[in-house]
Amino acid sequence: MICATPQEFAAALAPGRAVAGLDLGTVTIGVAVSDRMLSVASPLETVKRTKFTADAARLLAIAQARDLAGFVLGLPLNMDGSEGPRCQSTRAFARNLERLTPLPITFWDERLSTVAAERALLEADTSRKRRAEVIDHVAAGYILQGLLDRLTHLRASHDR
Repeated sequence: MICATPQEFAAALAPGRAVAGLDLGTVTIGVAVSDRMLSVASPLETVKRTKFTADAARLLAIAQARDLAGFVLGLPLNMDGSEGPRCQSTRAFARNLERLTPLPITFWDERLSTVAAERALLEADTSRKRRAEVIDHVAAGYILQGLLDRLTHLRASHDR
């Protein structure tokens, strides 16, 4: 099920289970996972893309092994907020993944997530080689953390 809003996604999640954030690139997929309280995102791994069936099988294996409740895909909007070809391919990936899993899927604006990840890695004095190895799953962590912060805000305003 593809959820259009964070509210729909939150309502569709099984309680007490983590979620995964995905940074879909043309060559790799960065993967991050949350804790079960949905408060902290942690970069997990970078999946080397081959073809959709193999990529999806790896993501679903991660979801099963970690008992995940859903997926958050970074949506690469243009800086003006419009959607270009990369958004279309991300939405197509989500539609194809939706056919293979009952887990809810949603999107999160990923503008500047890679820039933020790169800056954090530079500040941590990470070598160029190591940055290249981890940038995608660190960016996935930024995407996932953005959604987790939104869910926390929604819960806080709901509890008032």
